[in-house]
Amino acid sequence: MRTLFTNAHFWSPDRHDCDQLLVEDLTILAVGTSCNDYERDSTVDLNNAFVIPAFIDGHAHPIFAGREAAGPKVNNLQTLAEIQEAVRVFAQNNPDIPWIIGGAYEAAIIPGGNFDAAWLDEVVSDRPVVLHAVDHHTIWVNSKALERAGINTETKDPEGGTIARRSDGSIQGTLREPAAIALVLDASPGNTIQSDIAAIKYACQEFLKVGVAAAIDSWCEKDMARAYIAAAKSGDLTIPFNLSFLATPTTWMADLDEFNSLREETEQLNDPSILKANSIKFLLDGALSAGTAFLTEPYLDDPQSIGIQIWSDEELLNAAVAFDALGYQLHMHAIGDAAVHQALIAIEAMQQVNPYWDRRPVIVHAQLICDEDVPRFSTLGVIANIQPLWCYLDPMNKELIEPRIGHERNNLQYRLRTLLDNQATVAFGSDWPVTSHVPLEAINVPVLRKYTAESESEPWVQSEAITFDESLTAYTVNAAYQMFREEERGTLAAGKRADFIVLRDLKIESTYIAGKLYSSKESE
Repeated sequence: MRTLFTNAHFWSPDRHDCDQLLVEDLTILAVGTSCNDYERDSTVDLNNAFVIPAFIDGHAHPIFAGREAAGPKVNNLQTLAEIQEAVRVFAQNNPDIPWIIGGAYEAAIIPGGNFDAAWLDEVVSDRPVVLHAVDHHTIWVNSKALERAGINTETKDPEGGTIARRSDGSIQGTLREPAAIALVLDASPGNTIQSDIAAIKYACQEFLKVGVAAAIDSWCEKDMARAYIAAAKSGDLTIPFNLSFLATPTTWMADLDEFNSLREETEQLNDPSILKANSIKFLLDGALSAGTAFLTEPYLDDPQSIGIQIWSDEELLNAAVAFDALGYQLHMHAIGDAAVHQALIAIEAMQQVNPYWDRRPVIVHAQLICDEDVPRFSTLGVIANIQPLWCYLDPMNKELIEPRIGHERNNLQYRLRTLLDNQATVAFGSDWPVTSHVPLEAINVPVLRKYTAESESEPWVQSEAITFDESLTAYTVNAAYQMFREEERGTLAAGKRADFIVLRDLKIESTYIAGKLYSSKESE
């Protein structure tokens, strides 16, 4: 079955616009004038629309998003009272849920971002409540959650995490970074394979609604990987995913064999392209908003602190060498300039030890980069995965980050123009559910350096702005390249999957997946 799509501006990063596209079954057969060389069975007139390849999300947490959607939704609420009411209503409507877990609250609405357990106790005191902050490096819990976790004034901060305390030393109710967050979540009932399959199904549906046709789960624990494999077998995994296994300094060696076993399972699926378990996630530091990003210079509000260094240099290099030798791509979370530097040093040293292969290492976020480190992205072949929706002066930057690092350093975040001018490869990812997974909400932000929904806001460091074509390229072919999927998707070219979006006034009019018109009703 051949269908000609015509009367549109077909944009692709690899060539100039053309006005027609020929699809045969799942695949693009021809573009532009070459379409005239073939017969067709039907024609679709797109009425002068703008057509682009489907988006690819190079950094997301889909299972976390699905899990969070099952709890109270406090996203975008701007007052403590609104959050409390949302939690109260959810608890009232769900009396049998033993632990209430949801998110993601805006930490910037409280000076310093330290929320108190007593505020949640006012609305739910009979069972644990855990809310994730928008940075997902922080949780806010009620007293019952602290009690179930056994956290009290005698509890020390775990290595790599912090527990906020009141002036009298008592536990306040805010915990930061995975080591501290785990103290609470490890006491919860946990998730099952079936509940995580439901989360995956939800994430696939949400991605397809907004034109995302492939993504990476960049924090994949072993049971989460098992859920993805089960979802692939059951047909609930409806878009292709890459998995990035989470490695930690204390467990990576013990986990290595199991990661290999899970990777082998994905390779034995009926359609191995639906799931690639080919990446390892390294969390090198925390977040600027939490004061836990690893910096070269101290925080202004805490001159004794330069943040958290999660991996020692030696352990990071040992793990990087081991995983790279096994053919895993490195996916390193690094926000502070010291963390970015540590990642680059480790990648460079690893490349000197291991033989060359097409490894495509990734540093994700890369919010602060020292001047001397910028050229090293290109030199070392490191992909910078940036979150485009963060490239404006949002409340988190204004209220939490700038007071901690100062105006000058704050303005050195997200140096996209500088990276591109230094020949770095930049790919985009949403970091969903930390922020929105909707590419069209984000695509113009690094172009304008402002959030388009806030028409009166001023551009933020406009010298770091990029072009619209560069922004689209980062969310399509560059993300496909990062995920080793550039041969199958990311451009509108013969031989590629026929995944594309029809836009009008930068709004989705229709989405085609494998040449078929997608309808959200199909997945309901």
